[in-house]
Amino acid sequence: MKKSNLIVLVISLLIGGVIGYNLVKRDCNELEPLPKQEKSEGLRGVYDIDKNINEKTIDKYLGRSDVAYRDVRMLEDTATWENKGGERDLTGFVEGFEVIPYAYLTEFPQAYVDQKKDENVTGLYEGKTLFRLDEKGNYVANYKESMSILEYIFPKDKTIFLMCGAGGYANFTKQMLGALGWDTNKIYNVGGFWNYEGKKAISTKVEGKEKCDFSKVPYHNIDFERLTPVE
Repeated sequence: MKKSNLIVLVISLLIGGVIGYNLVKRDCNELEPLPKQEKSEGLRGVYDIDKNINEKTIDKYLGRSDVAYRDVRMLEDTATWENKGGERDLTGFVEGFEVIPYAYLTEFPQAYVDQKKDENVTGLYEGKTLFRLDEKGNYVANYKESMSILEYIFPKDKTIFLMCGAGGYANFTKQMLGALGWDTNKIYNVGGFWNYEGKKAISTKVEGKEKCDFSKVPYHNIDFERLTPVE
């Protein structure tokens, strides 16, 4: 082999090794242990919003292969969230998050409905849901497929990041999953999109129009008409 060809080969191997090392290093960084859950202070702590992974820091924890990112808002909420400084429509979401409305998972506790009325928020969704609450507060499946759908959307073998508008829906989703057998140590309430301070927001707003472009949203639709009711 000519000396010049040997030099080229050595350089190629070195470059390939550096690239391979960086790729492996990047993968390892993606799977570095997450900070342990720690409740925020004040009202945010009541909603179980995490102190370390939240609207201010979430960008640092995006794109991990071991995390399922879920936004539990409705595309078009029926409640008057504008009366509390929020929004009815999902005008944007954080890159990597998939949307599945908490309101379709189970009904709202009556205490929460009453609390929202006191805060001048009315019209919470009252339609079909995968589960309902019995008189003891247990989650009861409304459809034979309810649990399999829940397990598909919220994989138990991954850490789950939950987000909503302000943190309330995410908190209820975490409580529900925990009651139905999920490990809540792997479920983080990362807060609300309305308080998001990162740079990975994807807007659904259409200039000059009141309606949003929901075709941008990775959305888990639940077609209740195709499910089998539990008798």
